[in-house]
Order: sequence, then C-alpha cells, then structure tokens
Amino acid sequence: MFHDIASGRVVDPEWTVNVHLHDIQTLNTMALEGVYDVTKVSFHAYLLARREYELLPVGAALGLGCGPVVVAKRRIAPDAFAGCTVAVPGELTTAHLLLRLWAPQFRRRVFTRYDRIVDMVTTGQVDAGVLIHEGRFTYERAGLVMVADLGRWWHQRTGLPIPLGGIVARRCLGGETIDRFGRMLRQAIRNALEDPDATLDYVRQHAGEMDRAVLHEHIKTFVNDHSLDLGEDGRAAVRRLADLARDAGCIE
Repeated sequence: MFHDIASGRVVDPEWTVNVHLHDIQTLNTMALEGVYDVTKVSFHAYLLARREYELLPVGAALGLGCGPVVVAKRRIAPDAFAGCTVAVPGELTTAHLLLRLWAPQFRRRVFTRYDRIVDMVTTGQVDAGVLIHEGRFTYERAGLVMVADLGRWWHQRTGLPIPLGGIVARRCLGGETIDRFGRMLRQAIRNALEDPDATLDYVRQHAGEMDRAVLHEHIKTFVNDHSLDLGEDGRAAVRRLADLARDAGCIE
C-alpha cells in the first residue's frame, strides 16, 4: 500500500515525506508518544490514541472472516486455555485485544516481536502463540495446529469485517493536510492493486516470508476494498471493537 509513496512515484510537490519502518508494536508505542505525523497503528492502539490522532478512511487492513490465529503444538481445549502461557505480538496490537475478548480468563502472556512467536511455540518456550502477518499462513510448515481463528470468531460474533490496523494522522495537522495525504495514499493503493508485481521487490525486502504465493495470499487477504475506503461497515466494525473493548475493561 505504501510502495509508491516510499519510492517517490506518488508525491505532493509541496512536501518531503520521510518514511520510517518499524514492527507494529513499535509503531503503536510511538503513536502513544506522538512521534510521527502520520503512522500505521493497530486499531487497539488507535482506540487509546484517538484524542491526538484522527483515523484516515484509507489504508486500513480489515479481514473478512480471517484474522490473527492462535496456534500450538497440539490441540488445546477451550477450558484448558486459561492455564496456558501465550506469546503475543505486542501489548497494543489488535491481536492482543482480540485474544482478551475471545478468552478473558487467560492471564499468562509473553509479549514479543511477531516474527519470534513460531519459534517460541515450536521450542516449547510457550504453550501457544498468536500469529499475524505472513505467519498466519505458514504455521503448518512448522508442525503447529490452529487453536482458534480470531477473525472467524469475530465475524461469527459481530457479522462485521475485523478491524486490524489503520492509518492515523495527528489532529493538529488540520483537515486539509490530512485529506491531502489521504488522497496520496489512495492513489498509491490503487496503483498497487492494478500492478501488484511492481511492488514485489519492495515487499520482499521488508517481509519475513519470501515465498511469492504466501506474500500474494497475505496481500490479497488484507488489502481490499476497505483499504481504499473504510465504508460504513468498516466504521461500524471499529465502533463495535471500541464497545467490546470498553465493556471488557480493556480501554476507558
């Protein structure tokens, strides 16, 4: 989604855009600190930072019955999950919030980078892990099994797309500047959807998974019509996530 902005193919002649790449938990933490003018965040972090940041209607990652997955070396019964130690890809990720909503009784969690979780599960450092990004498509290669698909659980509960991550901008930038950046990003996404191969080298440079089929499946799953515009159902999904998180005591 960001290739054409990062590469300079889509530009605003009055701006210099500096691109910074970090894992999602680092971006979430930086958003709470107000580090960047525009940033990608988990929707969990957005709910905590929305007084300072405005959600853009473009650039979001929403799954349709497909989201983070809980995996383990063996099947785990739901009533046994509370006693498990679970590796989670960051405290402020939507994956963590969904896990808390799905299994509010569990308490033993280890926060780590998303790309370390498969190894932690396979080596027995934790009983289970929550996978995001490419890992949700490749865990079977490591001999792991799915305990739960949190995206499927969310859709069964709400009937809405699952809001995973979005683009936010500091409110102090003002509406005109935020809208201008949104138009740039929408054009970049349109270009990428029309010619995905043009972004492949950039994607491979920063992805943990090199298999072209896996990368294509990941992008096809989470870069969709909602990425061009959240739409009413996307906005409804964010509101529902906020309501459930508030009811569960995860946010104020």
